Amino acid sequence: MGAKYFDIYGSNISIGDYPTMVASPDNYIHLTTWNLEDHEGEINIGKYCLLTPGVRIASASSITIGDGCMFANSAYISDADWHGIYDRAIPVGKTSPITLEENVWIGDRAVVGKGVTIGKNSIVAAGSVVVKDVPADVVVGGNPARVIKELDPSVDGVTRMKLFEDPKGLANLYDQIDLYTLKENTVINYLKSIFKRNKTH
Repeated sequence: MGAKYFDIYGSNISIGDYPTMVASPDNYIHLTTWNLEDHEGEINIGKYCLLTPGVRIASASSITIGDGCMFANSAYISDADWHGIYDRAIPVGKTSPITLEENVWIGDRAVVGKGVTIGKNSIVAAGSVVVKDVPADVVVGGNPARVIKELDPSVDGVTRMKLFEDPKGLANLYDQIDLYTLKENTVINYLKSIFKRNKTH
């Protein structure tokens, strides 16, 4: 789904099987590693993950993302300051690895900073800034992010991994989404859009 709208820079970038990538020409997904001098950035994204428009993941150290993680629009994950506090001419600055465990959800425009580990199933609310470790099975929010809700680990929720256990069901789900989102796409509406677009140029 718009998977051609990627900006990938650097080496040591990998992603597991069955990812869902959603991007657009005005909002690319950016995966970047810094591999220079003492720095060997690395991004390892697990299976079944979801990346949406504007997601940026940048590493000069190591970012490990577990299976089934989801990233909402314009989420930003970075394991480096990218400049020194006192010597701002030197790139990268302080670095420290990031780990997102399985089934983590990073909300719209949330930021995850260096050295953070986020526990399994946890959710980072939209617009939050995470600068400290997050335990498993919680919702965090705010700047700096703090725990605002505890999740019940005994609830057997539907994860992205479970979606892929039933390929036919998943295909049906995507067909239903297509039917819903494309319901106004008639031949007449398509021709109208071409005419309007040509008229405005």
